[in-house]
Amino acid sequence: MNAPARRGGTIGLRLACVQLMQQLLGSSGSLTRLLPEAQARVAEREQAQLQAWAYGFARYSGELTGIVDQLLDKPLKKKDQDVYLLMQLGVFQLRHTPISAHAAVDETVKVVKQLKKPWARGLINAVLRNYQRRADELEAALTEVQRLSHPQWLLSQLQADWPEHWQGICEQNNTQGPMTLRVNLRHGTLEQYRQRLLTAGISSRTLPELPAALCLDNPVPVSQLPGFDAGDVSVQDAAAQLAAAYLARHAPTGGRLLDACSAPGGKTAHALESGLFADVLALDQDALRLERVADTLQRLGLADACQLQAVDAAEIAQWWDQVPFDAVLLDAPCSGTGVIRRHPDIKLLRRDTDIDALAVLQAGLLDSLWQTLRPGGLMLYATCSILKRENEQQIAAFVERTADAELLEPSRQILPGESGMDGFFYAPLRKRAG
Repeated sequence: MNAPARRGGTIGLRLACVQLMQQLLGSSGSLTRLLPEAQARVAEREQAQLQAWAYGFARYSGELTGIVDQLLDKPLKKKDQDVYLLMQLGVFQLRHTPISAHAAVDETVKVVKQLKKPWARGLINAVLRNYQRRADELEAALTEVQRLSHPQWLLSQLQADWPEHWQGICEQNNTQGPMTLRVNLRHGTLEQYRQRLLTAGISSRTLPELPAALCLDNPVPVSQLPGFDAGDVSVQDAAAQLAAAYLARHAPTGGRLLDACSAPGGKTAHALESGLFADVLALDQDALRLERVADTLQRLGLADACQLQAVDAAEIAQWWDQVPFDAVLLDAPCSGTGVIRRHPDIKLLRRDTDIDALAVLQAGLLDSLWQTLRPGGLMLYATCSILKRENEQQIAAFVERTADAELLEPSRQILPGESGMDGFFYAPLRKRAG
Protein backbone atom coordinates (compact mmCIF):
# COMPACT_ATOMS: atom_id res chain seq x y z
CA MET A 1 0.00 0.00 0.00
CA ASN A 2 1.24 3.46 -0.85
CA ALA A 3 1.66 6.30 1.61
CA PRO A 4 -1.63 7.30 3.24
CA ALA A 5 -3.56 10.14 1.69
CA ARG A 6 -3.00 13.50 3.32
CA ARG A 7 -5.98 15.14 4.93
CA GLY A 8 -7.76 17.75 2.88
CA GLY A 9 -7.33 18.87 -0.72
CA THR A 10 -8.57 17.35 -3.96
CA ILE A 11 -5.25 15.59 -4.56
CA GLY A 12 -5.58 13.70 -1.30
CA LEU A 13 -9.13 12.78 -2.25
CA ARG A 14 -8.04 11.23 -5.53
CA LEU A 15 -5.23 9.31 -3.91
CA ALA A 16 -7.60 8.01 -1.22
CA CYS A 17 -9.97 6.78 -3.95
CA VAL A 18 -7.19 4.94 -5.79
CA GLN A 19 -6.00 3.32 -2.57
CA LEU A 20 -9.55 2.27 -1.72
CA MET A 21 -10.00 0.63 -5.12
CA GLN A 22 -6.67 -1.18 -4.70
CA GLN A 23 -7.94 -2.62 -1.42
CA LEU A 24 -11.24 -3.61 -2.99
CA LEU A 25 -9.65 -5.34 -5.97
CA GLY A 26 -7.20 -7.03 -3.63
CA SER A 27 -10.14 -8.76 -1.93
CA SER A 28 -9.59 -6.89 1.32
CA GLY A 29 -13.33 -6.48 1.78
CA SER A 30 -16.40 -4.78 0.34
CA LEU A 31 -16.93 -1.04 -0.05
CA THR A 32 -19.33 -1.21 2.88
CA ARG A 33 -16.47 -2.41 5.09
CA LEU A 34 -13.58 -0.45 3.54
CA LEU A 35 -15.16 2.94 2.92
CA PRO A 36 -15.37 4.22 6.53
CA GLU A 37 -11.64 3.73 7.05
CA ALA A 38 -10.88 5.45 3.74
CA GLN A 39 -13.18 8.36 4.60
CA ALA A 40 -11.29 8.86 7.86
CA ARG A 41 -8.19 9.68 5.78
CA VAL A 42 -9.75 12.67 4.02
CA ALA A 43 -11.29 15.91 5.23
CA GLU A 44 -14.86 15.63 6.49
CA ARG A 45 -16.13 17.86 3.70
CA GLU A 46 -14.71 15.38 1.15
CA GLN A 47 -16.13 12.18 2.58
CA ALA A 48 -19.35 12.22 0.55
CA GLN A 49 -17.35 12.89 -2.61
CA LEU A 50 -15.07 9.94 -1.89
CA GLN A 51 -18.09 7.69 -1.51
CA ALA A 52 -19.62 8.94 -4.77
CA TRP A 53 -16.37 8.40 -6.68
CA ALA A 54 -15.72 4.96 -5.22
CA TYR A 55 -19.23 3.72 -5.95
CA GLY A 56 -19.16 5.24 -9.43
CA PHE A 57 -15.75 3.69 -10.07
CA ALA A 58 -17.11 0.26 -9.13
CA ARG A 59 -20.31 0.81 -11.12
CA TYR A 60 -18.48 1.59 -14.37
CA SER A 61 -15.33 -0.48 -13.82
CA GLY A 62 -15.73 -2.59 -16.95
CA GLU A 63 -16.23 0.45 -19.14
CA LEU A 64 -13.29 2.31 -17.59
CA THR A 65 -10.99 -0.68 -17.98
CA GLY A 66 -12.01 -1.10 -21.62
CA ILE A 67 -11.34 2.56 -22.44
CA VAL A 68 -7.97 2.78 -20.70
CA ASP A 69 -6.78 -0.51 -22.20
CA GLN A 70 -7.40 0.89 -25.67
CA LEU A 71 -5.26 3.92 -24.85
CA LEU A 72 -2.24 1.99 -23.58
CA ASP A 73 0.38 0.66 -25.98
CA LYS A 74 1.08 -2.19 -23.56
CA PRO A 75 -0.26 -3.31 -20.18
CA LEU A 76 1.30 -1.77 -17.08
CA LYS A 77 3.21 -3.93 -14.64
CA LYS A 78 1.32 -5.33 -11.66
CA LYS A 79 3.26 -3.06 -9.29
CA ASP A 80 1.85 -0.06 -11.15
CA GLN A 81 -1.80 -0.92 -10.53
CA ASP A 82 -2.14 2.43 -8.75
CA VAL A 83 -1.21 4.29 -11.94
CA TYR A 84 -3.67 2.15 -13.93
CA LEU A 85 -6.47 2.90 -11.49
CA LEU A 86 -5.59 6.59 -11.44
CA MET A 87 -6.06 6.74 -15.21
CA GLN A 88 -9.43 5.03 -14.83
CA LEU A 89 -10.40 7.55 -12.18
CA GLY A 90 -9.51 10.38 -14.55
CA VAL A 91 -11.65 8.87 -17.32
CA PHE A 92 -14.50 8.37 -14.84
CA GLN A 93 -14.39 12.06 -13.90
CA LEU A 94 -14.33 13.15 -17.54
CA ARG A 95 -17.18 10.84 -18.53
CA HIS A 96 -19.50 10.68 -15.52
CA THR A 97 -19.02 13.77 -13.33
CA PRO A 98 -19.57 17.52 -13.72
CA ILE A 99 -15.92 18.24 -12.86
CA SER A 100 -14.35 20.48 -15.51
CA ALA A 101 -12.17 18.64 -18.02
CA HIS A 102 -9.21 20.86 -17.15
CA ALA A 103 -9.45 20.01 -13.43
CA ALA A 104 -10.08 16.32 -14.06
CA VAL A 105 -6.89 16.03 -16.10
CA ASP A 106 -4.57 18.36 -14.19
CA GLU A 107 -5.54 17.25 -10.68
CA THR A 108 -5.35 13.60 -11.63
CA VAL A 109 -1.87 14.04 -13.12
CA LYS A 110 -0.65 15.74 -9.93
CA VAL A 111 -1.37 12.61 -7.88
CA VAL A 112 1.75 10.94 -9.31
CA LYS A 113 3.74 13.01 -6.82
CA GLN A 114 2.03 11.21 -3.92
CA LEU A 115 2.56 7.88 -5.70
CA LYS A 116 6.28 8.72 -6.02
CA LYS A 117 6.12 7.75 -9.70
CA PRO A 118 7.10 10.89 -11.65
CA TRP A 119 7.55 8.84 -14.80
CA ALA A 120 3.77 8.39 -14.94
CA ARG A 121 3.02 12.10 -15.31
CA GLY A 122 3.39 12.18 -19.07
CA LEU A 123 1.62 8.86 -19.57
CA ILE A 124 -1.46 9.82 -17.53
CA ASN A 125 -1.64 13.24 -19.19
CA ALA A 126 -1.42 11.67 -22.67
CA VAL A 127 -4.05 8.98 -21.89
CA LEU A 128 -6.60 11.45 -20.53
CA ARG A 129 -6.13 14.00 -23.31
CA ASN A 130 -6.28 11.24 -25.90
CA TYR A 131 -9.55 10.08 -24.35
CA GLN A 132 -10.96 13.61 -24.70
CA ARG A 133 -10.13 13.61 -28.41
CA ARG A 134 -11.31 10.07 -29.17
CA ALA A 135 -14.13 9.51 -26.67
CA ASP A 136 -16.83 8.52 -29.16
CA GLU A 137 -14.52 6.18 -31.05
CA LEU A 138 -13.25 4.51 -27.88
CA GLU A 139 -16.70 4.02 -26.42
CA ALA A 140 -18.02 2.57 -29.70
CA ALA A 141 -15.22 -0.03 -29.63
CA LEU A 142 -16.15 -1.39 -26.19
CA THR A 143 -17.30 -5.00 -25.99
CA GLU A 144 -20.76 -5.76 -24.60
CA VAL A 145 -19.24 -6.88 -21.30
CA GLN A 146 -17.23 -3.64 -21.05
CA ARG A 147 -20.05 -1.35 -22.18
CA LEU A 148 -22.49 -2.83 -19.66
CA SER A 149 -19.81 -3.12 -16.94
CA HIS A 150 -20.97 -6.60 -15.95
CA PRO A 151 -18.62 -9.61 -15.74
CA GLN A 152 -19.15 -12.20 -18.45
CA TRP A 153 -20.41 -14.91 -16.09
CA LEU A 154 -23.09 -12.62 -14.66
CA LEU A 155 -24.12 -11.27 -18.04
CA SER A 156 -24.49 -14.82 -19.37
CA GLN A 157 -26.55 -15.86 -16.33
CA LEU A 158 -28.86 -12.87 -16.65
CA GLN A 159 -29.35 -13.60 -20.34
CA ALA A 160 -30.20 -17.22 -19.53
CA ASP A 161 -32.54 -16.43 -16.63
CA TRP A 162 -34.15 -13.30 -18.06
CA PRO A 163 -33.92 -13.39 -21.89
CA GLU A 164 -36.49 -10.60 -22.25
CA HIS A 165 -35.31 -8.44 -19.37
CA TRP A 166 -31.51 -8.74 -19.05
CA GLN A 167 -30.72 -5.48 -20.83
CA GLY A 168 -33.08 -3.53 -18.59
CA ILE A 169 -31.61 -5.26 -15.54
CA CYS A 170 -28.09 -4.19 -16.55
CA GLU A 171 -29.26 -0.62 -17.12
CA GLN A 172 -30.89 -0.53 -13.69
CA ASN A 173 -27.79 -2.02 -12.08
CA ASN A 174 -25.78 0.90 -13.47
CA THR A 175 -28.01 3.54 -11.90
CA GLN A 176 -28.23 4.67 -8.29
CA GLY A 177 -31.28 3.38 -6.44
CA PRO A 178 -33.68 5.88 -4.87
CA MET A 179 -33.66 6.58 -1.14
CA THR A 180 -36.71 4.97 0.42
CA LEU A 181 -37.83 5.44 4.01
CA ARG A 182 -39.83 3.25 6.37
CA VAL A 183 -41.93 5.42 8.67
CA ASN A 184 -42.37 4.08 12.19
CA LEU A 185 -46.17 3.99 12.35
CA ARG A 186 -45.98 3.51 16.11
CA HIS A 187 -44.85 7.14 16.26
CA GLY A 188 -47.31 8.71 13.82
CA THR A 189 -49.03 8.33 10.45
CA LEU A 190 -47.36 8.22 7.06
CA GLU A 191 -48.96 11.51 6.02
CA GLN A 192 -47.85 13.22 9.22
CA TYR A 193 -44.26 12.25 8.54
CA ARG A 194 -44.53 13.25 4.90
CA GLN A 195 -45.57 16.71 6.05
CA ARG A 196 -42.60 16.83 8.42
CA LEU A 197 -40.36 16.10 5.44
CA LEU A 198 -41.97 18.88 3.42
CA THR A 199 -41.41 21.30 6.29
CA ALA A 200 -37.73 20.32 6.16
CA GLY A 201 -37.69 20.95 2.40
CA ILE A 202 -37.68 17.25 1.46
CA SER A 203 -40.24 16.01 -1.09
CA SER A 204 -41.38 12.39 -1.28
CA ARG A 205 -44.03 10.08 -2.72
CA THR A 206 -45.94 7.12 -1.38
CA LEU A 207 -45.60 3.63 -2.85
CA PRO A 208 -48.34 1.08 -3.60
CA GLU A 209 -48.47 -2.02 -1.38
CA LEU A 210 -46.33 -0.36 1.29
CA PRO A 211 -48.23 1.52 4.02
CA ALA A 212 -45.05 2.72 5.76
CA ALA A 213 -42.90 3.66 2.73
CA LEU A 214 -41.92 7.05 1.34
CA CYS A 215 -39.58 7.38 -1.63
CA LEU A 216 -37.58 10.61 -1.61
CA ASP A 217 -37.34 12.62 -4.80
CA ASN A 218 -33.70 13.30 -3.93
CA PRO A 219 -31.50 11.48 -1.38
CA VAL A 220 -30.40 13.32 1.75
CA PRO A 221 -28.08 12.46 4.66
CA VAL A 222 -29.95 10.69 7.46
CA SER A 223 -29.00 13.58 9.74
CA GLN A 224 -31.48 15.70 7.77
CA LEU A 225 -34.39 13.31 8.31
CA PRO A 226 -36.76 14.66 11.01
CA GLY A 227 -36.83 12.40 14.05
CA PHE A 228 -34.30 9.89 12.73
CA ASP A 229 -32.39 9.68 16.02
CA ALA A 230 -35.70 9.37 17.89
CA GLY A 231 -36.67 6.31 15.84
CA ASP A 232 -39.43 8.00 13.85
CA VAL A 233 -38.06 6.75 10.54
CA SER A 234 -35.54 4.33 9.02
CA VAL A 235 -33.93 3.93 5.61
CA GLN A 236 -35.05 0.69 3.93
CA ASP A 237 -35.63 -0.21 0.29
CA ALA A 238 -39.23 -0.72 -0.73
CA ALA A 239 -38.75 -4.37 -1.71
CA ALA A 240 -37.26 -5.19 1.69
CA GLN A 241 -40.36 -3.71 3.34
CA LEU A 242 -42.53 -6.34 1.68
CA ALA A 243 -41.26 -8.93 4.19
CA ALA A 244 -43.44 -7.42 6.92
CA ALA A 245 -46.43 -7.48 4.57
CA TYR A 246 -45.96 -11.22 3.98
CA LEU A 247 -45.63 -11.83 7.73
CA ALA A 248 -48.76 -9.79 8.43
CA ARG A 249 -50.70 -11.71 5.79
CA HIS A 250 -49.73 -15.23 6.80
CA ALA A 251 -48.39 -15.31 10.39
CA PRO A 252 -50.61 -15.45 13.48
CA THR A 253 -50.73 -12.35 15.68
CA GLY A 254 -48.96 -12.69 19.02
CA GLY A 255 -46.81 -15.61 17.92
CA ARG A 256 -43.10 -16.40 18.08
CA LEU A 257 -40.83 -15.20 15.24
CA LEU A 258 -37.34 -16.33 14.29
CA ASP A 259 -35.35 -13.94 12.09
CA ALA A 260 -32.62 -16.35 11.10
CA CYS A 261 -30.13 -14.13 9.22
CA SER A 262 -31.11 -10.78 10.63
CA ALA A 263 -28.28 -8.30 9.96
CA PRO A 264 -28.35 -5.41 9.32
CA GLY A 265 -31.72 -5.48 11.09
CA GLY A 266 -34.20 -3.64 8.90
CA LYS A 267 -36.65 -6.52 8.59
CA THR A 268 -36.31 -7.39 12.29
CA ALA A 269 -37.14 -3.82 13.24
CA HIS A 270 -40.05 -3.63 10.81
CA ALA A 271 -41.54 -6.84 12.24
CA LEU A 272 -41.26 -5.41 15.75
CA GLU A 273 -42.76 -2.08 14.70
CA SER A 274 -45.73 -3.97 13.25
CA GLY A 275 -46.55 -5.37 16.69
CA LEU A 276 -47.36 -8.76 15.19
CA PHE A 277 -45.18 -10.89 17.43
CA ALA A 278 -44.95 -11.34 21.16
CA ASP A 279 -41.53 -13.03 21.04
CA VAL A 280 -38.74 -12.36 18.51
CA LEU A 281 -35.36 -14.06 18.26
CA ALA A 282 -32.84 -12.59 15.78
CA LEU A 283 -29.73 -14.52 14.77
CA ASP A 284 -26.70 -13.74 12.67
CA GLN A 285 -23.43 -15.59 12.24
CA ASP A 286 -21.45 -12.34 12.01
CA ALA A 287 -21.15 -10.79 15.48
CA LEU A 288 -20.07 -7.42 14.07
CA ARG A 289 -23.08 -7.26 11.79
CA LEU A 290 -25.31 -8.30 14.69
CA GLU A 291 -24.08 -5.20 16.52
CA ARG A 292 -25.70 -3.17 13.75
CA VAL A 293 -28.98 -4.92 14.51
CA ALA A 294 -28.58 -4.01 18.18
CA ASP A 295 -27.82 -0.37 17.29
CA THR A 296 -30.87 -0.18 15.04
CA LEU A 297 -33.18 -1.63 17.68
CA GLN A 298 -31.71 0.70 20.30
CA ARG A 299 -32.40 3.76 18.13
CA LEU A 300 -35.97 2.60 17.57
CA GLY A 301 -36.58 1.87 21.25
CA LEU A 302 -37.07 -1.83 20.53
CA ALA A 303 -33.96 -3.33 22.12
CA ASP A 304 -35.93 -4.98 24.93
CA ALA A 305 -38.42 -6.55 22.51
CA CYS A 306 -35.95 -8.88 20.81
CA GLN A 307 -33.31 -11.45 21.76
CA LEU A 308 -30.09 -11.44 19.73
CA GLN A 309 -27.67 -14.35 19.30
CA ALA A 310 -24.48 -14.50 17.21
CA VAL A 311 -24.69 -18.08 15.95
CA ASP A 312 -24.87 -20.10 12.74
CA ALA A 313 -28.61 -20.46 12.23
CA ALA A 314 -28.15 -23.80 10.47
CA GLU A 315 -26.62 -25.34 13.62
CA ILE A 316 -29.94 -25.50 15.45
CA ALA A 317 -28.60 -27.70 18.27
CA GLN A 318 -26.43 -24.77 19.38
CA TRP A 319 -29.22 -22.28 19.95
CA TRP A 320 -32.75 -23.72 19.60
CA ASP A 321 -34.64 -24.37 22.85
CA GLN A 322 -36.97 -26.88 21.13
CA VAL A 323 -39.93 -24.50 21.41
CA PRO A 324 -41.35 -24.27 17.86
CA PHE A 325 -41.69 -20.93 16.10
CA ASP A 326 -44.94 -19.71 14.59
CA ALA A 327 -43.01 -17.94 11.83
CA VAL A 328 -39.47 -18.11 10.48
CA LEU A 329 -38.02 -15.36 8.32
CA LEU A 330 -35.11 -16.75 6.32
CA ASP A 331 -33.52 -13.79 4.54
CA ALA A 332 -30.91 -16.13 3.15
CA PRO A 333 -27.27 -15.34 2.32
CA CYS A 334 -27.20 -14.83 -1.44
CA SER A 335 -25.35 -13.36 -4.40
CA GLY A 336 -26.82 -9.89 -3.86
CA THR A 337 -27.46 -9.60 -7.59
CA GLY A 338 -30.72 -7.76 -6.95
CA VAL A 339 -29.05 -4.88 -5.09
CA ILE A 340 -26.12 -4.13 -7.41
CA ARG A 341 -27.33 -0.57 -7.92
CA ARG A 342 -26.76 0.01 -4.20
CA HIS A 343 -23.65 -2.20 -3.97
CA PRO A 344 -21.93 -1.98 -7.38
CA ASP A 345 -18.80 -3.66 -6.01
CA ILE A 346 -20.77 -6.93 -6.12
CA LYS A 347 -19.87 -7.00 -9.82
CA LEU A 348 -16.17 -6.91 -8.90
CA LEU A 349 -16.23 -9.23 -5.90
CA ARG A 350 -18.69 -11.98 -6.79
CA ARG A 351 -17.54 -15.02 -8.82
CA ASP A 352 -19.57 -17.55 -10.78
CA THR A 353 -18.31 -20.32 -8.49
CA ASP A 354 -19.98 -18.55 -5.56
CA ILE A 355 -23.49 -19.33 -6.79
CA ASP A 356 -23.37 -23.09 -6.38
CA ALA A 357 -21.83 -22.70 -2.93
CA LEU A 358 -24.55 -20.23 -1.94
CA ALA A 359 -27.27 -22.54 -3.25
CA VAL A 360 -25.93 -25.36 -1.07
CA LEU A 361 -25.86 -23.02 1.94
CA GLN A 362 -29.43 -21.86 1.28
CA ALA A 363 -30.68 -25.43 0.95
CA GLY A 364 -29.02 -26.35 4.23
CA LEU A 365 -30.66 -23.42 6.01
CA LEU A 366 -34.08 -24.31 4.60
CA ASP A 367 -33.79 -27.92 5.75
CA SER A 368 -32.44 -27.09 9.21
CA LEU A 369 -34.77 -24.21 10.05
CA TRP A 370 -37.82 -26.09 8.82
CA GLN A 371 -37.38 -28.32 11.87
CA THR A 372 -37.90 -25.33 14.19
CA LEU A 373 -41.26 -24.39 12.67
CA ARG A 374 -44.50 -25.61 14.21
CA PRO A 375 -47.07 -27.45 12.07
CA GLY A 376 -49.23 -24.83 10.40
CA GLY A 377 -46.48 -22.23 10.75
CA LEU A 378 -45.04 -19.86 8.13
CA MET A 379 -41.54 -19.81 6.69
CA LEU A 380 -40.83 -16.76 4.54
CA TYR A 381 -37.85 -17.40 2.29
CA ALA A 382 -36.32 -14.22 0.90
CA THR A 383 -33.22 -13.20 -1.02
CA CYS A 384 -31.94 -10.02 -2.65
CA SER A 385 -30.94 -12.10 -5.67
CA ILE A 386 -32.41 -12.28 -9.16
CA LEU A 387 -30.78 -15.59 -10.09
CA LYS A 388 -33.22 -18.48 -10.50
CA ARG A 389 -30.74 -20.98 -9.06
CA GLU A 390 -31.06 -19.21 -5.69
CA ASN A 391 -34.75 -18.48 -5.94
CA GLU A 392 -37.50 -20.31 -7.79
CA GLN A 393 -35.33 -23.36 -8.49
CA GLN A 394 -34.21 -23.44 -4.86
CA ILE A 395 -37.80 -23.35 -3.59
CA ALA A 396 -39.04 -25.87 -6.15
CA ALA A 397 -36.35 -28.32 -5.03
CA PHE A 398 -37.18 -27.74 -1.35
CA VAL A 399 -40.90 -28.34 -1.83
CA GLU A 400 -40.10 -31.45 -3.87
CA ARG A 401 -37.99 -33.02 -1.12
CA THR A 402 -40.06 -31.81 1.87
CA ALA A 403 -43.33 -33.69 2.24
CA ASP A 404 -45.02 -31.21 4.60
CA ALA A 405 -44.02 -28.02 2.73
CA GLU A 406 -46.31 -26.06 0.42
CA LEU A 407 -46.37 -22.57 -1.05
CA LEU A 408 -49.08 -20.40 0.46
CA GLU A 409 -49.15 -18.21 -2.63
CA PRO A 410 -46.99 -18.05 -5.76
CA SER A 411 -43.43 -16.94 -5.16
CA ARG A 412 -42.60 -13.43 -6.31
CA GLN A 413 -39.51 -12.23 -8.15
CA ILE A 414 -39.02 -8.46 -8.22
CA LEU A 415 -36.49 -7.23 -10.76
CA PRO A 416 -34.28 -4.16 -10.12
CA GLY A 417 -36.17 -0.95 -10.79
CA GLU A 418 -39.62 -2.58 -10.80
CA SER A 419 -41.93 -0.03 -9.11
CA GLY A 420 -38.74 1.67 -7.93
CA MET A 421 -37.70 -1.37 -5.90
CA ASP A 422 -34.50 -3.39 -5.64
CA GLY A 423 -34.38 -6.95 -6.93
CA PHE A 424 -35.90 -9.31 -4.34
CA PHE A 425 -37.44 -12.76 -4.17
CA TYR A 426 -40.12 -13.96 -1.74
CA ALA A 427 -41.61 -17.40 -1.22
CA PRO A 428 -44.10 -17.91 1.68
CA LEU A 429 -44.15 -21.58 2.76
CA ARG A 430 -46.52 -23.34 5.14
CA LYS A 431 -45.70 -26.42 7.18
CA ARG A 432 -48.71 -28.67 6.77
CA ALA A 433 -50.15 -30.11 9.96
CA GLY A 434 -50.29 -33.86 10.35
